[in-house]
Amino acid sequence: MSEPDDHFFVVDGRRWRRTDPVIPEETAAALRSHLGRGRNAVKQAKRSGDDTALEAARHRNGLAKHGLGERGPAWWERPEADRIADAERARAELDALDD
Repeated sequence: MSEPDDHFFVVDGRRWRRTDPVIPEETAAALRSHLGRGRNAVKQAKRSGDDTALEAARHRNGLAKHGLGERGPAWWERPEADRIADAERARAELDALDD
C-alpha cells in the first residue's frame, strides 16, 4: 500500500490524484493517449463553438481519467484486480469510440 502523499501531486497549489500505479503500462499509455486526444478535441470544440463535439470530448476525457484511476473511487481503497479490470474496460470503451 502506498503512502497518502503518493496518491496526489500538486501543481500551482492545486492537488491532483495520481494515476493508479498497478495499471499495466501498455494500458496506461493507451489511456493517456485517449486523454491527450480528448483534451485536444475539447480545445478544438470550444474554438469552433461545437457543443456536441465538446460533450463527446469531455466524455472521452472522463472515461480516460476514470480508467487511469484519476477520478471515481479512490484506487488505493480498492482491490488491484478490480482496478485493472476497470482500466481495461475504459480502454476498450475508448478504443470503440475510434471505430
